[in-house]
Amino acid sequence: HVQLVESGGGSVQAGGSLKLSCTASTPIFSSCAMYWYRQAPGKEREWVSTIKGDMIGYGASVRGRFIISRDKTKATVYLQMNNLKPEDTAVYYCAADRYSERLCLQKEYWGQGTQVTVS
Repeated sequence: HVQLVESGGGSVQAGGSLKLSCTASTPIFSSCAMYWYRQAPGKEREWVSTIKGDMIGYGASVRGRFIISRDKTKATVYLQMNNLKPEDTAVYYCAADRYSERLCLQKEYWGQGTQVTVS
């Protein structure tokens, strides 16, 4: 079973930046996706970003401000968050597909989350 551990959360003033990291206990197959989601108090979990091979996607609320990347070991995914706004305050979760029998099973692994607070 793969474990995902997020880090890099914290408190920052509006307009500031943070960089989140998510490290998997074993590398995630490069053709399988890794994701960032977030959940604010009292709200549904919201998709933030996905990276799968050379494909990258962002939710509308973060597009142009957040950048997702993945290191060559395929064990770590990053989320560079710039121009942060109070509405970005949430617990940020990392997720990853599980590679099994030549298939990527979507979002089988989840981290415990890291708090981001923007004031």
